[in-house]
Amino acid sequence: MDRKLTGWGSGGIGVLIFSGSLPATRVAVAEFEPLFLTSARAVIAALLGVLCLAVLRQSRPERSDLVALAVVALGVVIGFPLLTALALQSITAARSIVFIGLLPLSTALFGVLRGGERPKPGFWLFSLLGAATVSGFALTQSTSGALRGDLWMLAAIAVCGLGYAEGATLSRRLGGWQVISWALLIACPVMVGVMRITWPAALTTISPAAWGSLGYVAVFSMMLGFVFWYRGLALGGIAQVGQLQLLQPFFGFLLAGLLLHEPIAWQMIACAVLTVLCVAGARQLA
Repeated sequence: MDRKLTGWGSGGIGVLIFSGSLPATRVAVAEFEPLFLTSARAVIAALLGVLCLAVLRQSRPERSDLVALAVVALGVVIGFPLLTALALQSITAARSIVFIGLLPLSTALFGVLRGGERPKPGFWLFSLLGAATVSGFALTQSTSGALRGDLWMLAAIAVCGLGYAEGATLSRRLGGWQVISWALLIACPVMVGVMRITWPAALTTISPAAWGSLGYVAVFSMMLGFVFWYRGLALGGIAQVGQLQLLQPFFGFLLAGLLLHEPIAWQMIACAVLTVLCVAGARQLA
């Protein structure tokens, strides 16, 4: 099978898994503090990562890889989960999801800066069109100010793009699931300390929905999703496969409607069609 086609398929599975992250975080953050949610999901995922590394007898990364792995940890293990949890305290899941449409542009920019990629000019045109489509939808669907939550989401997009690009570059040598596993292991000591400090006073009052949401963001969003995502970026290219993230807001909207009973407007469907066209155009010209 073509290497790039395999990369797009693997990246697509990762996007589907990540699409449930913000709706699940919205449910969990209603009962867990953002710091506890961030640290607990990282610790659970780290245990899975360490188990995989040990069972499959993976070699330790080179000392020269530690800085890059720390960047991955700061971006996708700590930064994005914490910033989105903070955002979802003041804005809805639907509002937060539309900002994900800016993630491909962030990933592509850091791919150029950190990964040495040089996509064609047409790629940037379609990337900007896709980002503008999603941003325009976000602006037209705004309800109240919620400026603080919006700013948290913009910061989350920036650090996540950096973590994706850095992780994809490492994945070419270390492997996708190995990168996220080592990044989780590096962050684990700090995350264990934060989890102990922020431990909920009464676990019995936490609902099954909140526990289930924590389990999802820990096992799927924090671990399994990255196995497919980093593999896709490494095989198909950071900037190119990163455009699949333009579809993530609309998968997320569907889940938000099903799980959180948020309405799905016709504008969202129209915007989704335009976004798909932008993804297709970016892929052809990458």
